[in-house]
Amino acid sequence: MSKRGTLMSIPPFVVTTARKGWKWQWNQLMNALAPADKQGNYCRPASQYLNAVIPNEDELKTRSERQLPKLIVGRSCPWAHRTWLVYQLRGLEANLSLFLAKADHEGGRWQLDPPLMGCNSLLALYKLCGTPPSNRATVPTLLDPGLTPYSKPQLISNESAQLVELLNQWPTTNNAPDLSPKRLQSEIQNWQELLQNAVNDGVYRCGFARTQTAYDKACTELFNALQEVEKNLSKSGPWLCGNQLTLADIRLFPTLIRWEMVYVPLFGCTKQPLWSFPNLWRWRQRFLALPKVSQTCNSFTWRKDYFQALFPLRPNNIVPAGPDLAKIVNAAPPEIK
Repeated sequence: MSKRGTLMSIPPFVVTTARKGWKWQWNQLMNALAPADKQGNYCRPASQYLNAVIPNEDELKTRSERQLPKLIVGRSCPWAHRTWLVYQLRGLEANLSLFLAKADHEGGRWQLDPPLMGCNSLLALYKLCGTPPSNRATVPTLLDPGLTPYSKPQLISNESAQLVELLNQWPTTNNAPDLSPKRLQSEIQNWQELLQNAVNDGVYRCGFARTQTAYDKACTELFNALQEVEKNLSKSGPWLCGNQLTLADIRLFPTLIRWEMVYVPLFGCTKQPLWSFPNLWRWRQRFLALPKVSQTCNSFTWRKDYFQALFPLRPNNIVPAGPDLAKIVNAAPPEIK
């Protein structure tokens, strides 16, 4: 060994001590960021469903723009993205205001800039609504500001699975599509049960796994579910429930559109490239081409928010360069031999 190599070598006990110390600190950070069970499996906190009520259509027509209910979303959050997609695809602008919150990486919260109802953060807005501290201040959020400047705003819902169904029934002034027709509701629910855990949450279960066993389990379930989607699309596409776009597609798209930008490099969803599922690849292309959908996609913000906010996974705070989203999505999948 050269003199330079000898000088730069680190004693094994120092390496071992450093590894153990860093792992202990990492686990403390991860306990707050992503709680896990004793086997190291990520356990997402349970969602809180509220008794959400859709405002009366005639009553909504009498409201000014300031008095309209507010849908608050964040660009990087896939759960908020699905509600934003329903808002766009059903054209809810006339009866519902959209507000974009911004991720505060240092404070670990959602900022409201410009302020909304005098609040600079989503947490402050939740407090203004009188929301219990146990209810996390997170996007998406749907609230009713009240009819007067002195009214106390009311939280309608902040659970994305509930919200997409609520927004699908939201009063509109146009011929908006029904994304959950009765004849398909059973099939939509079946997809929801598969995708929510194995795919939408599955990428997080891969990224936040504390052990190899936990990661392997999440990864296997994730790609098995993608294979099931691929098989279904090959037989009864172009959408998950056949010829009609539904909430099933909307719940899957925010995860799949972030695939190469976030979930492959940061969460280790690397077992198979997405192009190895050609029908799923074309499904993603078809969805992104829908009117107003591309307006909801900003790959730079996704990378910036994920890589800087989830610092236990990338402590150097470097945001890696990412491929051009349009070129990836619009490219033809390679021929699989």
